[in-house]
Formats: sequence, C-alpha cells, structure tokens
Amino acid sequence: MGLIGRIRRINARGFTLVEVLVALGIFSLLALAVSWILITALRSNRIIWDQLSGQSDARRVLREVVDTARRAEVSSLGAYPVERADPYEFIFYANVNTDSFRERVRFFVDQAANTINKGITKPVDLPLRYATSTEVVTVLARDVVNDDLSIPVFSYFDESYTGSSTPLSAPVSTTLVHVIKVDLEIEHDPVATPVPLRAESTVMIRNLKTN
Repeated sequence: MGLIGRIRRINARGFTLVEVLVALGIFSLLALAVSWILITALRSNRIIWDQLSGQSDARRVLREVVDTARRAEVSSLGAYPVERADPYEFIFYANVNTDSFRERVRFFVDQAANTINKGITKPVDLPLRYATSTEVVTVLARDVVNDDLSIPVFSYFDESYTGSSTPLSAPVSTTLVHVIKVDLEIEHDPVATPVPLRAESTVMIRNLKTN
C-alpha cells in the first residue's frame, strides 16, 4: 500500500472519544484562563478609573474650600465671619460673586448620601436677611466615607497653629477659628479598593490674621 493510501485510511478513521475529550479539556482550560485575564484586567481598569475619579473629586473639594474660606469676612448683616465650625459642617460668609454682598457659604456632608456639598445663600430683601430656604446646593464629591471611618472632614485651629497643633475641642467657639484643615476620605468601592483615597489641605482665614 502506498503512502497516499495510508493517509486516506488515517483520515477516514477520524478522532477517538478520548481525543475529543482531551481536546475539549484543553480548550476549556484555555477559555477559563483567557476569561480570568479579561476579568482581572477589567476590574483593574475600573479600580484605576475610580481612583482617578476620586482624585478629581477631592481636588475639587479642596480647591473650593480653600479658595472660598480664605476670603471669609464679616457678613452683610455684620455677623462674625464664621457661623458654625462642626466636624462635618462649616459655615461662613464670603463674597463669592461679583456683587458687593457677602454670601452665606456652607460646606457640609450629607451622611445619608455620602456626599460633600456646597450651599450658597444670598442675602435678600430690605432689610437684608439670609433666607436658608433659598440656599442653592451643589454636590462636590460622592462616596465620602469620613463618617463611616469616624474621621472629621473639618478640623479647626486657633491663631497659634504651627502645623502640628491639636485641633480645637468640640463644641468649637467660632471666634477662635483662624485655620481650617480639610481631610477627605473617598472610596467608590470598599470591596475592590484596598484603602480609601485620602486628600487633605489647610487654609487660614486672611481677614482674621493679626500677626
């Protein structure tokens, strides 16, 4: 029998059941390996994206608080520049637009929604008054976990702050507040990310500085 005849006999015989099962097993292992690689890559990309998004949110919050609180001053009604100094809420007065009036500015954490927000109340009527019902609230960052971790967003210091001072004890007397430290903890997915993203900054109220 020639070579061509032998090849025809092998082709006619086909694959045995064992060969088919081995081939299927190898294909399944390869498919599982590829799937695992794809899932891991997608999960890693999502974590990286969440971290970048959290960094962007944190920078926005720090920029808003620092830029606005630095300009805090006596209200348009003559009230002291700082109205409230709580761990999760900071209220003060500053001119945030082009008019001559000072707005009531409120940075606060919505603990139910895990967001940090900015509220602006403009003075209205004559005589002037701050109607909190007219407050316009903007969400600055989501997935804020400070409350879950029992870490205050706002810490307050007096004029003797040197960079390593102990914060003023609660309840904070607003007339003692000269420096505000902002500490944000943001975590989009506690299961996926190893630790929350942390961002912090410190601002001094210029109009209260005496030395």
